[in-house]
Amino acid sequence: MAFFFGYSPGHYFQHTKTIPMNEITRKPDWVPADAGAEFTTSVMIGVEGGHDGIPGQASVAVPRRPIPRRRRLSVDEYVAGVLAGDRNIVAQAITLVESNAPAHFDMAQEVLRQLIPNTGNSIRVGITGVPGVGKSTFIEVLGLQLCELGHKVAVLAVDPSSTVTHGSILGDKTRMELLSRDIRAFIRPSPSSGTLGGVTRKSRETILICEAAGFDAILVETVGVGQSETTVRSMVDFFLLLMLAGAGDELQGIKKGIMELADALLVNKADGDNKVRANAAKADYNRALHYLAPATKGWHTRAYTCSAANGEGIEAIWKVIGDFRQQTTASGVFEKRRQRQTLDWVYSMVEEHLRASFFSHSGVDSIRAEIDHAVIEGHIPPTVAAQMLIRKYEG
Repeated sequence: MAFFFGYSPGHYFQHTKTIPMNEITRKPDWVPADAGAEFTTSVMIGVEGGHDGIPGQASVAVPRRPIPRRRRLSVDEYVAGVLAGDRNIVAQAITLVESNAPAHFDMAQEVLRQLIPNTGNSIRVGITGVPGVGKSTFIEVLGLQLCELGHKVAVLAVDPSSTVTHGSILGDKTRMELLSRDIRAFIRPSPSSGTLGGVTRKSRETILICEAAGFDAILVETVGVGQSETTVRSMVDFFLLLMLAGAGDELQGIKKGIMELADALLVNKADGDNKVRANAAKADYNRALHYLAPATKGWHTRAYTCSAANGEGIEAIWKVIGDFRQQTTASGVFEKRRQRQTLDWVYSMVEEHLRASFFSHSGVDSIRAEIDHAVIEGHIPPTVAAQMLIRKYEG
């Protein structure tokens, strides 16, 4: 006996009666007519009106249920849901603040205004490194350990944007499979939209929402392109730079600028045959760091080793981060950095607004092509061209 299902584009079809198996199957053409049980292969008879076009039993069409539209939440519902730690509402609130739609801006800012008194109670850790250094594996192992220690972990994994759709590839949720299933963790991939350093314009608002929801360890992963990492530095308390050993001259490819931003260097993949090279690289980095100014006043940046594959050294680096927080809080550097970052945030948004206003100005747009051509042909110097554009904007 069999209960038969079929499919037709746009509808699901279903028989509501039980049919004998020999009525819904047939022997293939290549099977002898008098074949016995040794030929067990059979072919399902198609459903009438089905996608294969083979006549079969009649079916009753059951229209597909329409997908219900999600109800729009009010400001109070957003705030209450976030404060209660409702993961669905946290995700919706982040989507709200990430939206570029003018209709969402005022509501998003009101939600943030009401949430701000409940923010600031986390340690914000920025994690960067070249592609292939093992950032996602390291973050997953660290996140799982933190969850076991009683922390609530939010991972803001800024994902490389697709060059075709400009949307997020969303690879981090698949790479952090175990952590993404832990109820004590929250992973939010966001498209970088081509931004150098991989930090989206709304990442700071996302951090505030996660803190208001009770996440006390915020891990910000960047695409690690090696440029504009000052953007990452401007929104986190502790900046961790992951490194690799055994990839040639350990200091040759390291830019002095990014090392000066780091509060700790961590040589990953220090296991197996690579462990000796990792320890040698750590010693090289520590010698180099001796000649660089510390990224944080009163804190000495040092290099360490770990293996995200077997978990060795992960607990130790978290202790380093804890010591950093304790020491900088006692000296007042921690709070001063947070205050400075908030003011920098204000003026970066002012700069962004002015830039957008300038390039969307109709007067500027009307003469840009002519001025661009004049500069390229060498008829006017760049400084004069800039002054002409500014006067058009101000006039």
